[in-house]
Amino acid sequence: MLTGTHRAGSAHARAGAGRTGVCGARLRHHGRVTSPDGPALVLAVCTGNICRSPAVERLLAARLAGTDVVVASAGTRGVVGAPVSAPMVPLVEAAGASADGFVARRLTAGVARDADLVLALTRSHRAAVVETVPALVRRTFTLLELARLLEHVDPDELRAAGDTVGARVRALPRLVTAVRHLAGRGEDDVVDPYGGSAALYRESFGQLAPAVESVAAALRA
Repeated sequence: MLTGTHRAGSAHARAGAGRTGVCGARLRHHGRVTSPDGPALVLAVCTGNICRSPAVERLLAARLAGTDVVVASAGTRGVVGAPVSAPMVPLVEAAGASADGFVARRLTAGVARDADLVLALTRSHRAAVVETVPALVRRTFTLLELARLLEHVDPDELRAAGDTVGARVRALPRLVTAVRHLAGRGEDDVVDPYGGSAALYRESFGQLAPAVESVAAALRA
């Protein structure tokens, strides 16, 4: 069964427990980035972990399938045990990913502290991540912010940062921070569709999906 952790392939993890990643490599909870010998961990964070962050998790995992990256998600007020919100499911599936087996979980220090890259869906989610694990301040971005910054990163420099996608994930925070002065300001928050109409879900998905595609394409280039 798949849950709120999805290997770029498939994976299962529980909050507070060691995660098993690509090739069975175990991610150690030591408050630092994951070992260069194991898969990199990307964590998406929204509020309930039933709409936006699961969509990011499953889309990014699908785009990075077969790489040394684990993609997970959590919610600042996670609806623990819930599946992906029903109106989001067809949008995820139409984009070539699966919402099957997803189980929402809550953001905790144990869930977040091993992340090499955190993709927050809004600025308030970014603040919550950093409040939960202050050491993640330099590895946490809103999804839209990261996509905007990536437009200014030299693709050759990103490729040179590592031979694997996981190595590039670990290098990404440093590279995008270096070009922050070039990117300027822009929209950082993906609208919360929970409880809204099908049109609102489409709007939310329409904001996050292109950003996920940009991140995945940059990492795989």
